[in-house]
Parts: sequence; structure tokens; C-alpha cells
Amino acid sequence: MPRWLPRAMVLALVLVGLFQLADWAFHQLIDLFVMLLVSFFLSLALEPAVDRMAARGVRRGVGTFLVFIAVAIAVGGFLTALGTLLVDQVGKIAGDLPHLLDNLIGWVNRTFNQELSLDELQKKLLKDSGAIESYAQSAADNVWGVSSTLIGGLFQAFTVGLFTFYFTADGPRVRRTVCSMLPPAKQTEVLRAWEIALAKTGGYLYSRALLAVASAFAHWVMFALLDLPYAAAQAVWVGVMSQFVPTIGTYLAGALPVLVALTTDEPVDALWVLVFVVVYQQIENYLLHPRITAKTVDVHPAVAFGSVIAGAALLGGVGALIAIPAAATLQGFVGTYVRRYEVTDPRIDRGEQRRQRRELRREAARRLRRMVGGDSDRK
Repeated sequence: MPRWLPRAMVLALVLVGLFQLADWAFHQLIDLFVMLLVSFFLSLALEPAVDRMAARGVRRGVGTFLVFIAVAIAVGGFLTALGTLLVDQVGKIAGDLPHLLDNLIGWVNRTFNQELSLDELQKKLLKDSGAIESYAQSAADNVWGVSSTLIGGLFQAFTVGLFTFYFTADGPRVRRTVCSMLPPAKQTEVLRAWEIALAKTGGYLYSRALLAVASAFAHWVMFALLDLPYAAAQAVWVGVMSQFVPTIGTYLAGALPVLVALTTDEPVDALWVLVFVVVYQQIENYLLHPRITAKTVDVHPAVAFGSVIAGAALLGGVGALIAIPAAATLQGFVGTYVRRYEVTDPRIDRGEQRRQRRELRREAARRLRRMVGGDSDRK
């Protein structure tokens, strides 16, 4: 046996063991890495507001705490409004349940020539009490599972909030620590990339917040005119969901007020709500959105849709939420460092070529008509 073979075998085993250890550690800490990533993007969104307060003499820790309080109040108000609306609608459905069951049984009897009654259904349910008991037991087990999931979610939210607070309050110190490990030339590039990320992420979220406020106000006016129940709560729902939920947020936002309008004394109001939601969406897309995002950041709809799909495939729901700010940051970074050249070749737009040819033919036809008209006048 060659002398180097035992050493090579030992070295290979050590490398394989280190790789297995690193793989195990990565999978154990992947949740922590995701929380750090979310905290970093949240700190990028909050730091511009803290910087403005620090420029006016407010300490960064105090400014970060005030920003956190404002965000907590906004989120708490949204959840309170949504909870009030949900409880009211569930209570209304529970109160109307006997009437709805009578209508359903009558429709089944008329359609399928049956003779069902509510009393028979109640007796059958009581007869199958064992099945109901087993279902209740499984539901109780699910409650424990849901409770543990809820506690885990609260702990993760607390962890994300804590890291976000530290990243935001100690933003300059974090950048100084990172740059101190790099040579001066690399420090400039890192700080420039960091500034781009701050501008794009904060600009995107602030523009969405402005659009959400405008949408909530417009829909509140419409819902109040229609005298819908909980007009303010539904307007807040539409404003938040349509702006901060990627891709399907607009449809989820409009579905709830339409369903609520169907339960009122004037179900035709649901049609007016649907029409207003569609019309306002067009106004927002072609009037409000370009004006607001022109001063913050503009992400092409195709880029936003693709980034959401990619983020959801990589990190699930968390990836879908941070995908668009990440795409905006990457787009700004590419726009800063990638050199662009003007394209003058007319073949780039064949439709424009055809339009120019049609214009030339029309101009030639007009000149020919003027020439023919001038000759006839001279004769």
C-alpha cells in the first residue's frame, strides 16, 4: 500500500464528515437564516424614516421605537377592523342558518323529488353521535396542533421584530462592521449597493402604503354611499390586501365587499361594488400608480409576477412577500452598474416601421392630390 493512501483516505473521510456536518447545521439553521433575511428587508424599509428622524436630532434607538409603534398601531387597527367584520358576518350567518337550511331542503325536495325535513336531519345527526364525537375529538387534537403552530408563529414574529429593531437602530454600525472587513475599493461598492437597496426597498413599500391609503379612502366613500355594513373596515381590507398581497391581492380585496353586499337587503349593491372595484383598479393602474412610483421605484408587472413565483418556490409565503422588494433592489442595482447603449436600428420595432411606411404613403397620396387639383385649376 502506498504511504499516501491512508492519509488520503483519512482526509476524504474528514471532508465527507465536515460536509455532512455543514449540511446538517444548514438545515437546522435555515429558519434562522430566513428570519434574518426578512428582518434585513424590513430594516431596509424602516431605516429611511429613522434616518430622517435622526437628522432632526432624535436618537436612532428612540426613532426606531417610534416607527415600530406606528407600524404596530397600523397593523393592530387593520386586524381589529378585520376581526370585527369577521365576527359580525359569522354571527349573522349563524343567525340565518335555520332559514338557509329550510331553503336548501326545499330546493333539494323540489329538484330531486325528495321528502326531507329538518327534524329528520336532526334525528339522523343525533343517531350518528359517535361519528360526531370522533370528529370532535379529532378537532380537539387539531386545536392543540393549531395552538402550537400559533405559539411558534408568535415566537418567530418576535424574533423577526427583535432583529429588525437591531438592524434598523444600528444600521450605521452594521455597515461599518461589514466594511471594516473589506479593502477601501470594495467598501465603496458595498456602500453604493446598500444605498440602492435602501432607496428601492423603502421607496417600494412607501409607495404601496400611499396607494393603500388612497384605495381605502376611495372605497370607504363608495361603501358609505351604498350604506354597506362596516364600510371603514371593508375599505381598509381592500386597501391593504390590494397593495401588499402579490398577484392575487386585488381579487381577494374585491371578493369580500361583494360577498358582504350580497347579504344586505339590496343585493344589487354587489354589482355596484364590483363595478367600482374594477373602475378604480383601472384608475390606479393608469393614473395613480405611475405618478407615485415614478418618484419611488417602478417594477414592471411581468418582473413582479415572475419574482413572486420565484420567491414562493424558494421560500414559500415569506419569499412571495419579499420577492418584489428584492426584485426592485436588483433592478436598481443592474440599472446602476450595467451600461446601456442607444438602439437606432429601425428593425427593432417592426410595427413602427409599418406605421412610418403608411404615413409616407399617405403623405405621397396627399401631395399627388394637391398636384392634380392644382393642374385642374390652371386648366
